[in-house]
Amino acid sequence: MSTYLYTLDGCIEGKVIKRPCKTCRSPYVADVLLEDNTEVIAHAPSLGCCGYADAEQDVILVEHKNPKKCTHVIHLAKQYEKNSHYLIGIHPKSAEHIVSLSLTNGCIKTLEHIENLEREKKFLNSRFDFICFDKDKRKTIIEVKNVPCADYEDIEHKERKKMDFSSRDINSKIAYFPDGYRKKKTDTVSPRALKHIQELEELKKTNKEYRCILIFVIQRNDITHFQASNLDPLYKNALYSAFKNGVEVIPIQVHWEESGICYYDKILPFHY
Repeated sequence: MSTYLYTLDGCIEGKVIKRPCKTCRSPYVADVLLEDNTEVIAHAPSLGCCGYADAEQDVILVEHKNPKKCTHVIHLAKQYEKNSHYLIGIHPKSAEHIVSLSLTNGCIKTLEHIENLEREKKFLNSRFDFICFDKDKRKTIIEVKNVPCADYEDIEHKERKKMDFSSRDINSKIAYFPDGYRKKKTDTVSPRALKHIQELEELKKTNKEYRCILIFVIQRNDITHFQASNLDPLYKNALYSAFKNGVEVIPIQVHWEESGICYYDKILPFHY
Protein backbone atom coordinates (compact mmCIF):
# COMPACT_ATOMS: atom_id res chain seq x y z
CA MET A 1 0.00 0.00 0.00
CA SER A 2 1.37 3.42 -0.98
CA THR A 3 2.01 6.12 1.62
CA TYR A 4 1.43 9.81 0.98
CA LEU A 5 4.64 11.86 1.29
CA TYR A 6 4.03 15.41 0.04
CA THR A 7 2.53 17.61 -2.65
CA LEU A 8 4.20 20.01 -5.07
CA ASP A 9 2.21 23.23 -4.86
CA GLY A 10 0.99 24.96 -8.01
CA CYS A 11 1.91 22.38 -10.65
CA ILE A 12 1.81 23.65 -14.24
CA GLU A 13 2.21 21.59 -17.41
CA GLY A 14 4.47 22.74 -20.21
CA LYS A 15 6.67 21.70 -23.13
CA VAL A 16 10.38 22.38 -23.37
CA ILE A 17 11.12 24.50 -26.44
CA LYS A 18 14.88 24.79 -26.14
CA ARG A 19 17.68 23.89 -23.74
CA PRO A 20 19.89 25.86 -23.21
CA CYS A 21 17.44 28.73 -23.56
CA LYS A 22 17.95 31.32 -26.28
CA THR A 23 18.84 34.15 -23.85
CA CYS A 24 20.94 32.16 -21.37
CA ARG A 25 23.44 29.56 -22.57
CA SER A 26 23.54 27.65 -19.30
CA PRO A 27 22.58 23.97 -19.82
CA TYR A 28 20.67 24.24 -16.54
CA VAL A 29 18.19 26.70 -18.09
CA ALA A 30 15.44 25.98 -20.63
CA ASP A 31 12.72 27.82 -22.52
CA VAL A 32 9.34 26.26 -21.73
CA LEU A 33 5.92 26.90 -23.25
CA LEU A 34 3.25 26.61 -20.56
CA GLU A 35 -0.23 25.18 -21.16
CA ASP A 36 -1.65 28.74 -21.38
CA ASN A 37 0.87 29.51 -24.20
CA THR A 38 3.05 31.66 -21.93
CA GLU A 39 6.75 31.21 -22.57
CA VAL A 40 8.93 31.10 -19.45
CA ILE A 41 12.54 30.46 -18.49
CA ALA A 42 12.85 27.43 -16.22
CA HIS A 43 15.57 25.68 -14.26
CA ALA A 44 16.32 22.30 -15.93
CA PRO A 45 17.91 20.01 -13.35
CA SER A 46 20.88 17.74 -13.92
CA LEU A 47 21.94 19.09 -17.32
CA GLY A 48 18.61 18.17 -18.87
CA CYS A 49 18.50 14.88 -16.98
CA CYS A 50 19.46 12.48 -19.77
CA GLY A 51 16.96 14.00 -22.19
CA TYR A 52 13.99 14.20 -19.82
CA ALA A 53 14.19 18.02 -19.87
CA ASP A 54 15.26 18.51 -23.48
CA ALA A 55 13.38 20.11 -26.38
CA GLU A 56 9.89 18.68 -27.12
CA GLN A 57 9.69 17.01 -23.72
CA ASP A 58 6.44 17.48 -21.79
CA VAL A 59 7.17 18.52 -18.22
CA ILE A 60 5.51 19.62 -15.00
CA LEU A 61 6.85 22.74 -13.32
CA VAL A 62 6.29 24.92 -10.28
CA GLU A 63 7.03 28.61 -9.82
CA HIS A 64 10.52 29.41 -8.53
CA LYS A 65 10.41 30.53 -4.90
CA ASN A 66 13.27 33.00 -5.40
CA PRO A 67 13.15 33.93 -9.09
CA LYS A 68 16.12 35.64 -10.70
CA LYS A 69 16.74 34.47 -14.25
CA CYS A 70 14.41 31.47 -13.94
CA THR A 71 10.76 32.01 -13.03
CA HIS A 72 9.95 28.27 -12.85
CA VAL A 73 11.55 24.94 -11.92
CA ILE A 74 11.06 21.66 -13.81
CA HIS A 75 10.27 18.77 -11.44
CA LEU A 76 8.59 16.02 -13.47
CA ALA A 77 8.84 14.64 -17.01
CA LYS A 78 5.85 13.07 -18.75
CA GLN A 79 6.63 10.02 -20.88
CA TYR A 80 4.29 8.51 -23.50
CA GLU A 81 4.52 4.85 -24.43
CA LYS A 82 2.20 2.17 -25.83
CA ASN A 83 -0.98 4.29 -25.54
CA SER A 84 -0.14 5.14 -21.96
CA HIS A 85 1.89 7.68 -20.03
CA TYR A 86 3.73 7.95 -16.74
CA LEU A 87 5.63 10.56 -14.75
CA ILE A 88 9.31 10.64 -13.80
CA GLY A 89 10.66 12.74 -10.94
CA ILE A 90 13.84 14.30 -12.29
CA HIS A 91 14.82 16.97 -9.77
CA PRO A 92 17.70 15.55 -7.67
CA LYS A 93 16.85 17.62 -4.59
CA SER A 94 13.40 16.04 -4.49
CA ALA A 95 15.10 12.68 -3.82
CA GLU A 96 16.59 14.06 -0.60
CA HIS A 97 13.21 15.43 0.45
CA ILE A 98 11.56 12.09 -0.32
CA VAL A 99 14.10 10.20 1.80
CA SER A 100 13.77 12.66 4.67
CA LEU A 101 9.98 12.20 4.74
CA SER A 102 10.25 8.43 4.24
CA LEU A 103 12.60 8.20 7.23
CA THR A 104 10.54 10.38 9.55
CA ASN A 105 7.35 8.52 8.56
CA GLY A 106 8.95 5.10 9.06
CA CYS A 107 8.29 3.99 5.47
CA ILE A 108 11.60 2.20 4.87
CA LYS A 109 11.90 -1.21 6.49
CA THR A 110 15.04 -1.55 8.67
CA LEU A 111 15.04 2.24 9.07
CA GLU A 112 11.96 2.65 11.27
CA HIS A 113 12.10 4.49 14.60
CA ILE A 114 15.24 6.47 13.79
CA GLU A 115 16.41 9.27 16.08
CA ASN A 116 18.34 12.54 15.78
CA LEU A 117 18.08 12.88 12.00
CA GLU A 118 20.52 15.55 10.75
CA ARG A 119 21.44 16.81 7.28
CA GLU A 120 24.74 17.35 5.46
CA LYS A 121 27.39 15.89 7.77
CA LYS A 122 31.04 15.50 6.76
CA PHE A 123 32.99 12.26 7.12
CA LEU A 124 36.42 11.71 5.56
CA ASN A 125 36.41 13.90 2.42
CA SER A 126 32.68 13.76 1.65
CA ARG A 127 29.55 15.46 2.90
CA PHE A 128 26.77 12.87 3.22
CA ASP A 129 23.07 13.64 3.06
CA PHE A 130 21.89 12.30 6.42
CA ILE A 131 23.15 11.02 9.74
CA CYS A 132 20.90 9.48 12.39
CA PHE A 133 20.69 6.67 14.94
CA ASP A 134 18.63 3.59 14.18
CA LYS A 135 16.31 1.81 16.61
CA ASP A 136 19.32 -0.10 18.02
CA LYS A 137 21.21 3.19 18.64
CA ARG A 138 23.71 2.52 15.84
CA LYS A 139 25.15 5.55 14.05
CA THR A 140 23.75 5.54 10.52
CA ILE A 141 25.25 7.47 7.60
CA ILE A 142 23.07 7.80 4.50
CA GLU A 143 23.83 9.03 0.99
CA VAL A 144 20.94 9.61 -1.46
CA LYS A 145 21.02 9.31 -5.26
CA ASN A 146 18.18 10.15 -7.64
CA VAL A 147 17.60 7.54 -10.37
CA PRO A 148 15.57 8.96 -13.28
CA CYS A 149 16.77 6.53 -15.97
CA ALA A 150 15.25 3.17 -16.85
CA ASP A 151 14.80 1.00 -19.92
CA TYR A 152 14.05 -2.56 -20.97
CA GLU A 153 17.77 -3.32 -21.30
CA ASP A 154 20.78 -1.62 -19.70
CA ILE A 155 22.84 -1.34 -22.87
CA GLU A 156 24.28 1.32 -25.19
CA HIS A 157 21.67 3.56 -26.82
CA LYS A 158 22.76 2.56 -30.35
CA GLU A 159 22.31 -1.12 -29.46
CA ARG A 160 18.95 -0.48 -27.81
CA LYS A 161 17.67 1.21 -30.98
CA LYS A 162 18.17 -2.05 -32.91
CA MET A 163 15.95 -4.03 -30.54
CA ASP A 164 12.18 -4.53 -30.56
CA PHE A 165 10.53 -4.09 -27.17
CA SER A 166 6.95 -3.92 -28.46
CA SER A 167 5.98 -7.16 -26.72
CA ARG A 168 7.44 -6.15 -23.37
CA ASP A 169 5.25 -5.09 -20.47
CA ILE A 170 5.53 -1.32 -20.07
CA ASN A 171 6.23 -1.79 -16.35
CA SER A 172 9.11 -4.26 -16.79
CA LYS A 173 12.03 -1.85 -17.11
CA ILE A 174 15.38 -1.80 -15.31
CA ALA A 175 16.23 1.31 -13.28
CA TYR A 176 19.95 2.04 -13.50
CA PHE A 177 22.48 4.56 -12.17
CA PRO A 178 24.51 6.47 -13.21
CA ASP A 179 23.88 7.75 -16.74
CA GLY A 180 25.27 10.84 -18.41
CA TYR A 181 27.99 12.37 -20.54
CA ARG A 182 31.65 11.40 -20.21
CA LYS A 183 34.62 12.11 -22.45
CA LYS A 184 35.77 8.49 -22.64
CA LYS A 185 33.95 5.20 -22.11
CA THR A 186 36.59 4.25 -19.57
CA ASP A 187 35.72 7.30 -17.41
CA THR A 188 33.16 7.14 -14.65
CA VAL A 189 30.00 9.16 -15.26
CA SER A 190 30.15 10.85 -11.85
CA PRO A 191 33.47 11.07 -9.99
CA ARG A 192 31.58 12.54 -7.03
CA ALA A 193 29.17 9.60 -6.84
CA LEU A 194 32.09 7.17 -7.12
CA LYS A 195 33.89 8.93 -4.26
CA HIS A 196 30.78 8.67 -2.07
CA ILE A 197 30.70 4.88 -2.53
CA GLN A 198 34.40 4.46 -1.84
CA GLU A 199 34.28 6.59 1.28
CA LEU A 200 31.15 4.88 2.63
CA GLU A 201 32.99 1.58 2.17
CA GLU A 202 36.03 2.94 4.00
CA LEU A 203 33.85 4.21 6.85
CA LYS A 204 32.22 0.79 7.19
CA LYS A 205 35.57 -1.02 7.14
CA THR A 206 37.05 1.16 9.88
CA ASN A 207 33.84 1.48 11.95
CA LYS A 208 32.15 -1.91 11.94
CA GLU A 209 29.45 -0.65 14.32
CA TYR A 210 28.27 2.03 11.85
CA ARG A 211 25.48 1.52 9.34
CA CYS A 212 26.54 3.01 6.00
CA ILE A 213 23.70 3.18 3.50
CA LEU A 214 23.12 4.22 -0.11
CA ILE A 215 19.48 4.96 -0.86
CA PHE A 216 18.62 5.11 -4.56
CA VAL A 217 15.34 6.93 -5.20
CA ILE A 218 13.46 5.73 -8.29
CA GLN A 219 10.72 8.30 -8.97
CA ARG A 220 8.77 6.32 -11.58
CA ASN A 221 6.44 3.31 -11.54
CA ASP A 222 7.44 1.39 -14.70
CA ILE A 223 10.33 -0.67 -13.34
CA THR A 224 10.96 -4.03 -11.67
CA HIS A 225 14.40 -3.69 -10.11
CA PHE A 226 17.49 -1.50 -9.74
CA GLN A 227 21.12 -2.04 -10.71
CA ALA A 228 24.34 -0.10 -11.17
CA SER A 229 24.67 0.72 -14.85
CA ASN A 230 26.53 -1.77 -17.02
CA LEU A 231 27.87 1.21 -18.97
CA ASP A 232 29.92 2.48 -16.02
CA PRO A 233 32.01 -0.51 -14.88
CA LEU A 234 34.03 1.64 -12.45
CA TYR A 235 30.89 2.60 -10.57
CA LYS A 236 29.33 -0.86 -10.86
CA ASN A 237 32.43 -2.56 -9.44
CA ALA A 238 32.72 0.01 -6.65
CA LEU A 239 29.08 -0.45 -5.66
CA TYR A 240 29.48 -4.23 -5.58
CA SER A 241 32.67 -3.95 -3.51
CA ALA A 242 30.98 -1.61 -1.02
CA PHE A 243 27.92 -3.88 -0.80
CA LYS A 244 30.13 -6.94 -0.23
CA ASN A 245 31.90 -5.08 2.58
CA GLY A 246 28.74 -4.13 4.45
CA VAL A 247 27.42 -0.95 2.84
CA GLU A 248 23.64 -1.31 2.59
CA VAL A 249 22.01 -0.61 -0.78
CA ILE A 250 18.32 0.32 -0.55
CA PRO A 251 16.50 1.22 -3.81
CA ILE A 252 13.12 2.77 -3.03
CA GLN A 253 10.30 3.43 -5.48
CA VAL A 254 7.90 6.35 -5.34
CA HIS A 255 5.32 7.51 -7.84
CA TRP A 256 3.78 10.85 -8.76
CA GLU A 257 0.29 11.91 -9.73
CA GLU A 258 -0.24 14.77 -12.17
CA SER A 259 -1.68 16.87 -9.36
CA GLY A 260 1.83 16.88 -7.86
CA ILE A 261 1.27 14.29 -5.12
CA CYS A 262 4.17 11.98 -4.33
CA TYR A 263 3.60 8.53 -2.78
CA TYR A 264 6.09 6.10 -1.27
CA ASP A 265 5.61 2.61 -2.75
CA LYS A 266 8.22 0.04 -1.74
CA ILE A 267 11.81 -1.18 -1.63
CA LEU A 268 12.86 -2.61 -4.99
CA PRO A 269 15.14 -5.61 -5.60
CA PHE A 270 18.82 -4.73 -6.06
CA HIS A 271 20.52 -6.78 -8.79
CA TYR A 272 24.31 -6.88 -8.78
